[in-house]
Order: sequence, then structure tokens, then C-alpha cells
Amino acid sequence: MTHDHARRSFLRYLAASPLFASGIVAAPGPEQAHQLGDIVASVDEAINIFDLHAVAREKLPPAHYGYLSTGTDDDSQIRANREDFKRYQLRPRRLVDVSHIDTAVELEGSTYTSPIIVSPTGNQKALHTEGEAAVARAAAKTSSLMILSTAATTSVEEVTQERGAPVWFQLYGNTHFPITEAMLKRAERAGCPVVALTVDSQGGSNRETLKRFSRIDERDCSVCHDRSTFATRNRRMPWYDGLDLSHAKSPRSMDWDFVRRIKDTTSMKLYIKGIVTAEDTQLCLENGVDGVIVSNHGGRAESSGRGTIACLGEVVTAASGQIPVLIDSGFRRGTDVFKALALGATAVGVGRPYLWGLASFGQEGAETALNIMQAELRMVMRQTGATSIARISSNYIIEA
Repeated sequence: MTHDHARRSFLRYLAASPLFASGIVAAPGPEQAHQLGDIVASVDEAINIFDLHAVAREKLPPAHYGYLSTGTDDDSQIRANREDFKRYQLRPRRLVDVSHIDTAVELEGSTYTSPIIVSPTGNQKALHTEGEAAVARAAAKTSSLMILSTAATTSVEEVTQERGAPVWFQLYGNTHFPITEAMLKRAERAGCPVVALTVDSQGGSNRETLKRFSRIDERDCSVCHDRSTFATRNRRMPWYDGLDLSHAKSPRSMDWDFVRRIKDTTSMKLYIKGIVTAEDTQLCLENGVDGVIVSNHGGRAESSGRGTIACLGEVVTAASGQIPVLIDSGFRRGTDVFKALALGATAVGVGRPYLWGLASFGQEGAETALNIMQAELRMVMRQTGATSIARISSNYIIEA
């Protein structure tokens, strides 16, 4: 099947798909005014990140687009992540000098010009041939913190070189701790200051949208994606280079002993990614965790019905200023970022927005996605009269 034929078949499927009605696929609506086929030709034409989504949707093979778009079950968690932003409204202040806006934040001893960070996402070379290297250059151009996934398709050494500064390491656990130990030591050698242990995918997920889109992809995807064992599933991930994966499995028994074992193994700061409750935040404090990331894996980890923005308040309260609280999952606008900062988040991660940019126009697209969201954040800061990140507080927000 030629690329053009596959694309046309894919678009016909989308046009008739019930996924449009559910809002899973970016059908024309309040956040995306263009129609199918009305696609921007360059990054300069992109008005918002949804324009980049439209290009990515057209360019990607169906299975790859399905992987990028899928949540768990009927994708209701993706919708919850977006819909819960409506629970919060802004309280703009007037007659404030907003001629200078300061968006800088400090995280673990490093200063970044924006609180918007590059969240860890895997398999980026499935979206663009340069994958994480292109994203690292985009992060460098925008002075953004980058967190590199265990499922990255580019090595930490190359990504660090392209970023021109240390990146954080996002860790997936497995049942054979020597593998974890080897990856932690490699991250240390590469200069990673922080390891972010992901704990929200331990139960697995039912990715129906990925399965549906894979069915209409006529390529032989098994050539690249043999998921029969842990070893074959991860053989294309550089973090596992040279490691014996024959005894490894995805964990079901990971607990606080595993967290303490990581702390005993590495000198890096330890963040826990996937915390959504006050109780688990308190346990993080008790177990010496250095920070938490409120996350539900972009709607791919659970079907709780609670968006991360709705979980943020109780986590911030439980953290009581003792550790940084980061958040991701569902952030698409500068107003979304502002609301999280007003609720007490230290920084905000984005995933799909920069991936849409990467799939569309490579490094330039990823950079544009980050710049669009940063520009929107600066605008809403001017609109509300909050002239610096430090000045954004709960006084600027009210629950509807």
C-alpha cells in the first residue's frame, strides 16, 4: 500500500468513525476549527497545537497514530483530563503593569525559562526518524526541562548531547532488579540529576483505540513489534542495550520496598510519577521521596474518571511545601498550565502536544508546539495580572 493510499483510507475511516463523536479523535470543534483536509503546510501557519495534531494525523500510519492517540478502555480518561479543567475559572486582576513577565522556574538546582516541561514519552522514532534527538534540540531551543523515557528509541548519551544539558530519567520497573540497577548507573554516568519512577502503569491498560487503528493498518507491524516477551518487546530500546532480559517481566509486585531499594542504589534525586492522592503523597514523604508528578499517563493508565487537575489540590496540600509537585496529562493550552500553577504545581509537563509537532515537522514542529504553549501562558499571565510564576497563587482561581 502506498503512503497516499494508506492516508486516504485512514482519513475515510476517521470521517466515518464513532471516535469523532466521542471526542477521542480531534474532530472539528471548539478547540479545532479546521476540517479534514484543511491542513497547515508549515509550522508558521499553526495557530494552536491542534493544527499540528491535524498534520500528524495525516502523516502517520494508522497504527502509529493509534498508539499516539490511545487511552485506556473507551478513552474516557482522556476526556476527563480535558473536561476537569472546566471546574476551575480564573480571577483576573486589573491595572497591573504587565510589561514584563517572568516565566522562569527552578527545579533541582537548574533554572528554566518556562514551567512547561517535556514529559517522557516512548517510541518517538515511530513518529519521526530523528525521534528523541529532535525533541532534545527543541527542548534546548526553548530552555525546557526534558525527561527521557525508559521506552525511548534514542540513547540517553545522544539525547544529553543534543539537549546540551542533563535530562531527567523516567524509569519503568521490572521484576529483575539488576536491570534496574544497571539503568540507574547508566543514567548517573550520563549526568541525569533525577530519576522519576513511574508507578501508574503497574496494573496494565486496555488500549482499545490502538487496537482499532492497528486493524486498519495493512503493514506487517509484527516485524517491529513482537510483544510476546519482555525481551522482544523492549529490544529496540537503548536503555536495555547489553542487558540480559531473559528473566525480566513487567512488575505487578512493585511496592515501597522497591522505592527504598532505588534510593539505596542511586545518588540521583527520586521523584514518583503517577501519584494522584493525598495518602500516597504522605507515603512519599515518609519514604524520603524528593518530588512527585501527578499523572495518569495521559489517560493511558487507568479509568478513574478524575482528571489530574482535579487530583492536584489534595496532593499539593499533603506535600505541604516539603517537596516539588509536578503534573502532566491533558494539558493543551496556556490557560491549563496557569490553572495548575495556581493550584500549587511547581511545573507542568506536556506529552502529546510536542509529539504532534514532532510527527508533523520534526524538531521545528516540536519546538513550535512548546513555543505556542509558552506564548499562551505568557498571555494569560498578562491577562490575569500575574507577572511572574512566583506570583501565581490560589487567589487567581476559583472552583466553579
